[in-house]
Amino acid sequence: QVQLVESGGGLVQPGGSLRLSCAASGSFFSINAMGWYRQALGKERELVATITSGGSTNYADSVKGRFTISRDNAKNTVYLYMNSLKPEDTAVYYCNALVTTFSKYELNYWGQGTQVTVSA
Repeated sequence: QVQLVESGGGLVQPGGSLRLSCAASGSFFSINAMGWYRQALGKERELVATITSGGSTNYADSVKGRFTISRDNAKNTVYLYMNSLKPEDTAVYYCNALVTTFSKYELNYWGQGTQVTVSA
């Protein structure tokens, strides 16, 4: 079983910055891709950014140039640095991890979500 614990959400003014963190714990062979998704009220969950174990990244067009994803493999932690925040970035942000178990199954895990609100 794998647990993903997110932190760093909150209320910020437009143009401000936040850093989200997500630490994975539990028993597993390896963590492959990690990422962040978000779901605004009344909308479907959407990809924000992903990063592979090798450091390759992928971003939604709406956040390119403003958000940066990184990970610390030694700490099994992924970060999302969010700059130039806009009201439309308001959402619950979910951490995601694709994990290989000791039995060599690949399983997908989600965090509990952290609220990010961008408002004056």
